[in-house]
Amino acid sequence: MQDLSFLSNAHPSYIDQLYKDYLNNPDTVDPEWKRFFAGFDLGVKSESAVDIGDLEPHNPKEYKVVKLIYAYRNKGHLIADTNPIRKRKDRHANLELSEYDLGEEDMETEFYAGYELGMGKAKLKDILAKLKKLYTRTIGWEYNYIDNRQERTWLRDQIERGYIAYEHPFEKKKRILQKLNDSAIYEKFLGTKFIGQKRFSLEGGESTIPALDSMINVAANFGCKEVAIGMAHRGRLNVLVNIVGKTYDEVFEEFEGVAPDDLSAGLGTSDVKYHKGYSGMYTTMDDKQVYIDLLPNPSHLEAVDGVVQGFVRSKLDNEYHFDFSTIMPICIHGDAALAGQGVVYEVLQMSQLKGFKTGGTVHFVINNQIGFTTDFDDARSSYYCSSLATTLQCPVFHVNGDDVEAVTFVAELAVEYRQRFHKDVFVDMVCYRKWGHNEGDDPHYTQPQMYNIIKKHDTVRDIYSKKLEGWGIAGAEFAKNMEKEYWAKLQEQLDETKEHPKPYQPQMGDPIWRKMRKAVAEDFESSPETKVSKGDLVKVIKALVKVPEGFTPLRKVNKMLEARRDTMREKKSVDWAAGEMLAYGTILLEKKIVRMSGQDVKRGTFSHRHAMIYDENTGAEYNRLNFIEEGQGKFEIYNSQLSEYSVLAFEYGYSFERPTNLVLWEAQFGDFANGAQIVMDQFIACSETKWNKNSGMILLLPHGYEGAGPDHSSARLERFLQECSDLNMVVTNITTPANFFHAIRRQLVWPFRKPLINMSPKSLLRHPECSSDVSELFEGKFHEIIDDDSVIKASAVKRLIFCSGKIYYDLYDYKKANNRDDVAIVRIEQLYPLAKVQLNAILKKYNKAEIFWVQEEPENMGAWWYIQNTLKDVSWKHVSRPASDSTATGFAKVHKLEQEEVVENAFKK
Repeated sequence: MQDLSFLSNAHPSYIDQLYKDYLNNPDTVDPEWKRFFAGFDLGVKSESAVDIGDLEPHNPKEYKVVKLIYAYRNKGHLIADTNPIRKRKDRHANLELSEYDLGEEDMETEFYAGYELGMGKAKLKDILAKLKKLYTRTIGWEYNYIDNRQERTWLRDQIERGYIAYEHPFEKKKRILQKLNDSAIYEKFLGTKFIGQKRFSLEGGESTIPALDSMINVAANFGCKEVAIGMAHRGRLNVLVNIVGKTYDEVFEEFEGVAPDDLSAGLGTSDVKYHKGYSGMYTTMDDKQVYIDLLPNPSHLEAVDGVVQGFVRSKLDNEYHFDFSTIMPICIHGDAALAGQGVVYEVLQMSQLKGFKTGGTVHFVINNQIGFTTDFDDARSSYYCSSLATTLQCPVFHVNGDDVEAVTFVAELAVEYRQRFHKDVFVDMVCYRKWGHNEGDDPHYTQPQMYNIIKKHDTVRDIYSKKLEGWGIAGAEFAKNMEKEYWAKLQEQLDETKEHPKPYQPQMGDPIWRKMRKAVAEDFESSPETKVSKGDLVKVIKALVKVPEGFTPLRKVNKMLEARRDTMREKKSVDWAAGEMLAYGTILLEKKIVRMSGQDVKRGTFSHRHAMIYDENTGAEYNRLNFIEEGQGKFEIYNSQLSEYSVLAFEYGYSFERPTNLVLWEAQFGDFANGAQIVMDQFIACSETKWNKNSGMILLLPHGYEGAGPDHSSARLERFLQECSDLNMVVTNITTPANFFHAIRRQLVWPFRKPLINMSPKSLLRHPECSSDVSELFEGKFHEIIDDDSVIKASAVKRLIFCSGKIYYDLYDYKKANNRDDVAIVRIEQLYPLAKVQLNAILKKYNKAEIFWVQEEPENMGAWWYIQNTLKDVSWKHVSRPASDSTATGFAKVHKLEQEEVVENAFKK
């Protein structure tokens, strides 16, 4: 089928002149026009069986009809019957015949342009009828902006040959009715039995269930073994039961309010039922088995989109050998959130990036035309909630939710497109929300007219039942019996739940996660052994300082490599970057994956890491840690797009899929990490207690006061500490390369998994005192607290200073310069969980000293409030910058004076 997109802006007179030029000499016109004219003449020739030269001049309106055809392809979606309850707005499609200098007098005229629609020479009235049948019924097609001709031609073929002829077989119609029945009756049952309880029902959008069923069926036929779904709360309970396989009794018990027998049993706080995830096996129409993961999600709507992508990417890397056809992500959106939440755009932008590709996502929009109470006119400026899809040239299929067969058709087409082209695709199912935002809310307050229409509107199940009856496929009794049987099954299960309630139990995790145990407080009093052999360390050191033959690194990089070679081999010392890279290398020797992403992480924001080096002549990239030895694990490091929210969500999703990988995300500056605050608050800090989902990922957040101003100083340590409870995560502010080395390795040595939030250094990356002896790597382990090794006699110490992070070096320099042997400086490297046994031992050792907490952050920030609240029985004094609404000053001189004052007060106050 020809692709005539080049015709869209051509004036008929221009086309006429080009055609004359073509007849005189075909080689004088553009190849696109030459191809069009040749095809057009072939159609004329086959119709008339005469030579082109013997023909009468073409009807000049031929090209106007061609333009009309293209206009319908391009803009027919603007007038398609896609809204089940409202009249479409006038979007100025301009598809009237008069726009193309055509009129009623041309309706009986035959045009060769009919060949473009596969009709042969045809009357204009027949061409127009076919165009309307293709482009203005209950599906609106958006795809002509796609540059890739193969994709565009394939889609056109599916529309103009497939859609026009599709007819579901009898067994499939029955299955659609069954899925519609399950979807509708399940909601009706819950609404009847649990009056007033929130369920965020699917009523009005029941076609979602047969659509998902169709998607999974087609995906399975393309070799898909697993589907990962992310969605908000609208319709979630329905999807959990009718697609994922959560049992009725589990849902009914949650409605009944069942709680653990023992609230201290370590099952966490749990979450409301419409936020929880679940996994199960789904049987397709062809009896294929597909594993379904519905990921848990908070009420932060689209936050789960990035998590789904990371989860799928981890499966691709670890299990499916990067075969996109084997696992498929589906994101189910609400229309208001899709248009309003910027993270959707962020996730779309990562869809084709090397480090974040997942082979395309099927986006299914339950477009109920309203937010909480906000009409779509107030919710977006674009024509469609899905308009952002056009920026990445993703096709969008708008479909009337009341036409369930059209919904299933586009659902299947979307999956086939994804499986063929490995790109994102959107299904915008326009439907309605039968009740308010939740079932206790009255929508008539804000949309009285719309809800008067909805109140009288037949359900999609009733509409389809009547269609089947009219087609002579299934009588009214068939649908009624289906409803009775399903209702009886639900009632039986509810009765059993009430008579024999079961204690709450979260779903068991994947077998690989079952090997992990829960952490207990004792685990954090002292760290496990994380040392490595000298042999392994030497292997990694050699890999880090070598350059492949024929590779010419930049002069500065070569100088850095030589300096590292000298430092590690001759001086037996490692700086921060070396300690970090050695930790990754030794993990890779254990055949585990190390994955890291963030803005500019390959080099490192502060030019310290240089995980990748580049040939200055060819630009070729060399990954320094992927060539340690044969059979090692892979070091995956990716510079991300300029996003925190979506990228951190991605890495979190990657980390909780598998406990054996080390996953790290580094903020360009710790201050910027707050762009991902939702992921930190709603996933990382509490996913274990809410959803029984663990993660061992590491967040590296550059933090430290060096006069760089209020946006480049603070990673907001206080915010993380405020969220710490129930051993939910580990927060560190580490001061030595060796301790950092062991902290990284400890993440995978522990028999459990906890997120690690580390306040990373900036100036310390090159501080001469911030180094460690190589022996500390193959002999030591992580130190939660580091005592002052310069103290000669503990009883002589009059002032005991506790601190954390970079300020230690400022305090140390002052102590050394002023010979303050009466002061001990103790570093708390791990702020949470606090190693209280070690801390008490320190306090006992220096029992005659006055106790200070010293920090460079303002008084209302940093760790001070946390320290005094956690250790209430200690008589603290503190030194810090004054409380402030801004993290730091922007004046370099003021910063220097403040820093000096903090350090001096630590010794004099």
